[in-house]
Amino acid sequence: MYSKIGKWAHKGFTLIELIITIVIIGILAAVAIPKVISLSNDAEKGVAAGVAGALASATSVNYAKSLTGGPHQTIANCADMAGAVLTALADAPAGYSVGPAATLTPATGVSATCVVTSPGGATANFQAYGAL
Repeated sequence: MYSKIGKWAHKGFTLIELIITIVIIGILAAVAIPKVISLSNDAEKGVAAGVAGALASATSVNYAKSLTGGPHQTIANCADMAGAVLTALADAPAGYSVGPAATLTPATGVSATCVVTSPGGATANFQAYGAL
C-alpha cells in the first residue's frame, strides 16, 4: 500500500493485513502440528516393527543352523535375544528392549511370542525360535 503525504511516500502493511496474515499462519499451524505428531508416532511404531522383523528373521536363521548342526547361538528365552541377537544387528537402534522372559523349550514348540519395546513405548510382537 502506498500513501503519499507531501513529498514522502509511506510504504507498509495495514493493521488488517497483518491480522489476516497472523490468523492464516495460526490456522496452518493448528492443522500441521497434529499431523507431525501423528507421523512421529507412526514412525516409532514402524521402527519397532522393523526391529521385531529383524529379530524374528535372525532367530529363524539361528534355529535353522541349530537343526543342521551349524554354528549357532543358544537362545533359551526372549531376554537372551537382547544380548545375543539385538546387539549383533549392525544398525539396531539404541534403547530398544526385548521381553518378556518367555522360555523357548522343545516342550513349547521351541518358539514363543516376544515383544520389542522402543524407548518411547511403542511395541511390536514377533515369533522367536530358540536354538537349544
